[in-house]
Amino acid sequence: MALTTVPSAEVARVLVRSLVERRVVACGTVIPGATSIYRWRGALKEDEETVVLLKTTAARWPDLAAALPLLHPYEVPELIAVPILAGHQAYLDWVSAETDASVSEQGA
Repeated sequence: MALTTVPSAEVARVLVRSLVERRVVACGTVIPGATSIYRWRGALKEDEETVVLLKTTAARWPDLAAALPLLHPYEVPELIAVPILAGHQAYLDWVSAETDASVSEQGA
């Protein structure tokens, strides 16, 4: 699983749709209402953001890491991976099937 933040739920929806269409992620969960407090270029900032949980596989991580910065509106987008140690096997199988790169290459 990976996560990122974006400026709005609508931006999140567009980003997730693109990643799912490319089969880089099986699913993205959009969670609006986050507040991020951070330092950027020497100034303390506070912004409302939307958190996006991206469900993918370790095999598709390089493709996600390459695609997300091109699709993301931020200059330096957050993208971090969180390892999944265990899970419901049927769900994990579904994630693997939906992110199968060979299906994408066949145009399905």
